[in-house]
Amino acid sequence: MSLLQQEELDDAARGEELTRGTSHVVISAIIAVLAVSVAIAVYVISNQKQPFARGQVTAIWAHPQHTETSGLDASGAVMPKESVDQVMVFTTVSLHNLTNHAIILGNVTTNVTLADGSVHLSYAANKGDYERIFVAYPDLPVPHLAPLSPLDTTIEAGQTLEGTFVSAFKLTRQEWDGRKNLDYSFNFRYQAPLTVTPQVAVTER
Repeated sequence: MSLLQQEELDDAARGEELTRGTSHVVISAIIAVLAVSVAIAVYVISNQKQPFARGQVTAIWAHPQHTETSGLDASGAVMPKESVDQVMVFTTVSLHNLTNHAIILGNVTTNVTLADGSVHLSYAANKGDYERIFVAYPDLPVPHLAPLSPLDTTIEAGQTLEGTFVSAFKLTRQEWDGRKNLDYSFNFRYQAPLTVTPQVAVTER
């Protein structure tokens, strides 16, 4: 064998060795990437934030009202008549604290999406205003249940809070009846809002 042939064989062998070495590097890199991806996925899944509370709407009553002023002021003088439309929405809810520490309810909103896509929200009245509604409207055809205080109410670890609250909307009956959606936002301190979509029908009164 000539010296030139020997050099050609040596070059070919070195090429094969380099090719095998490059393949090993590529395979190792792929394995490393897969291992890192799996580790990240496991970390993300294991550290996903667990729900802190569970909410369930158990009953809803809606009371649309259309009223007109008498056309007279306090002294009996004639004045233009005014009409007012509103819908009072009474909601009974159960809120359960899933954590091992107390959580504090800051406020509650009732959210209505109308037929045109616009969203109207109303803050739940406090306990005092809730009770005053039944004094002002003694014939209100809605059950007078124990009120829920939507402001600064503490729910201890593992405990459940139940009660009824009322929200009011300046809407006509037609606007209310044509709504596309109804849900509730329960806003707790230091937590993301808890959105609850009712699974019960609205009772019109």
